Amino acid sequence: MPKATETLLEINLNALDNNYKYLTSKIKPGTKVLAVVKAFAYGSDSVVIAKELVELGVDYFAVAYANEGETLRNAKIETPILVLHTLPVNFEVIVNRCLEPSIYSRKTLEEFIAFSEEKKQINYPIHLKFNTGLNRLGFVENDIPFIAEMLSKTKSVKVKSAFSHLAASEDLKLKEFTLGQIEMFQKISEELIAKIGYKPFLHCANTSGIINYPEAHFDMVRTGIGLYGFGNDKEENKHLKPVGTLKTVISQIHKVENGESVGYNRGFIAEKATRSATLPIGHADGIPRSYGKGKGWVTINGKKAHILGNVCMDMIMVDVTDIDCEEGDEVIVFGPSTTAEELSAAINSISYELITAVSQRVKRVICRN
Repeated sequence: MPKATETLLEINLNALDNNYKYLTSKIKPGTKVLAVVKAFAYGSDSVVIAKELVELGVDYFAVAYANEGETLRNAKIETPILVLHTLPVNFEVIVNRCLEPSIYSRKTLEEFIAFSEEKKQINYPIHLKFNTGLNRLGFVENDIPFIAEMLSKTKSVKVKSAFSHLAASEDLKLKEFTLGQIEMFQKISEELIAKIGYKPFLHCANTSGIINYPEAHFDMVRTGIGLYGFGNDKEENKHLKPVGTLKTVISQIHKVENGESVGYNRGFIAEKATRSATLPIGHADGIPRSYGKGKGWVTINGKKAHILGNVCMDMIMVDVTDIDCEEGDEVIVFGPSTTAEELSAAINSISYELITAVSQRVKRVICRN
């Protein structure tokens, strides 16, 4: 890639290919793979990522909300799409665009069946979400008789899958808890199958579940963060490549004398002569204010340049006193060298938060490096 001349996010499809192939090497042949492409494919570009994954042979996609699935359908992506957080206001879009809803409560089941019957649907695919300990969304075991009764009264829907979500699969200190979740899901699945009289496919493993719990692979595995280059473990990260590299440039360099300040509210006051570089990226682009006052940094010509003072809406100023650089030079915010995981750790955050925060006004550039 040529050097950046503006703020942009490079999306490296070769890195995506590498990550997909590594993660699928962990599963048995015949196990389905669901790729999570919610939140603009974790801050990148959901359509570009999804099209590449179709070429790689992915079986399913998952999005958080129906409008994200509609975006993929508008791009002529025909792969099945699971909507993880189904809301009644979106039932029309879900059915019209052949999306598949996660049904997680008695209310959503009753309402979706009523909607499907009104629309004269037959065996519309639904996915039953069970809560095994995350306590976020999901039916509980005691709901199974109700589910079975509701399904027995209608031909409008059919259960395509039953699934759950592991709460701590990346933390081996919580292995006992995770194994308990897997055991509970197995028990719930067996009871559900016995009650409804047929077997939907089963899934509960996320990226860390793929890596750490082969007994949780069942019929399908789901991967989100792993596709984008993070395995929630330093050793696993060696096998994965960050898909996104956030870049910008130096707009201007200032000489700041001893006692002078930089930025709003005099967030930095020089204690010696300092060179400050201003970059066209700020909290409106995805760099939170919490990275200011030296907590965050960028990389310029291979060296760290810490943020001076407060992060502005559209700009940050960084210390380049000891860096040989000039206006127009390329700047790396995060990527393969300084990863989003490393940078987010500086403010006790996680890679998910940083990469999904990259604003949609930031230009996306597709590459294969």
